[in-house]
Amino acid sequence: MRLLFVADPLENFDIKKDTTFTMMKEAAARGHELFACEPRHLTWRRGGRVGAALRQVALSGDPVYWFTEQQVPDTALADLDAVLMRKDPPFDSEFFYATHLLQQAEREGARVFNKPAALRDHPEKLAILEFPELIGPTLVTRDAGAIKRFHAEHGDVILKPLDGMGGMGIFRVGPDGLNLGSITETLNRHGATTVMVQRYLPEIVHGDKRILVIAGEPVPYCLARIPQGSEIRGNLAAGGKGVAQPLSPRDREIAEALGPVLAARGLLLAGIDVIGDSLTEINVTSPTCFREIADQTGFDVAKVFVDALEAALRGA
Repeated sequence: MRLLFVADPLENFDIKKDTTFTMMKEAAARGHELFACEPRHLTWRRGGRVGAALRQVALSGDPVYWFTEQQVPDTALADLDAVLMRKDPPFDSEFFYATHLLQQAEREGARVFNKPAALRDHPEKLAILEFPELIGPTLVTRDAGAIKRFHAEHGDVILKPLDGMGGMGIFRVGPDGLNLGSITETLNRHGATTVMVQRYLPEIVHGDKRILVIAGEPVPYCLARIPQGSEIRGNLAAGGKGVAQPLSPRDREIAEALGPVLAARGLLLAGIDVIGDSLTEINVTSPTCFREIADQTGFDVAKVFVDALEAALRGA
């Protein structure tokens, strides 16, 4: 099969931990042809189809110069067997526009994973609002007064921007309320921007667990991203330590509640974040942690994913 990965520049990949690379490696081992482009390369004009100038990629096995490439002239996405949208957040205007181009490619016959409409419909912070029974106390607002009242009710809270990634822009405000006003002004830009506020979950000391769901089924191991030192964020990008561990009964309960719903909407792969017993995020743009789980447990997440991709294409 001919597989196109729409992603960040290949030159920026850290193949020691990059999930897209592990997908490529597994696909190549099965004899599939690999192609890559960035969202900025997608084009469409009247009378034509959505296409892009592609890089045909071969994996070299070298840890530094890990691929060789051949430039491919403009190719219609519908002429490939599958398109995997793996662009990292933030979900900004350009990401939004890319999903519309990819949706047009679907109309022309392309098979896109995850589905572009589903990417737009599941912003990673706000997607949890559909499942209130699984989340902790949460407020979404621009209103500084509402944030102050929420803090007064819960005493210890986390504030975060809706468009952040990797733990960027996350603040904790304890019972003393120190700097709540200035943090609110920073995040909501004096009422111009919506923010999320959640009750602080002390279970974060045991990790912010990333649970991977593939074709509606949870991977049996999660990666607990544990904050280090005085840090409150477990994100690996913020210095958290990743520890793979079997799913707890509650982890599995949450994953099995969400999995079929997400899969039915065209989300072949999702990353569910859980702290303690509470769902905190649903990540659908480019979920990670394949490599860390595989390295620590021996469970080959990439194999399961490519199995699911092949099954989805056979079922077309």
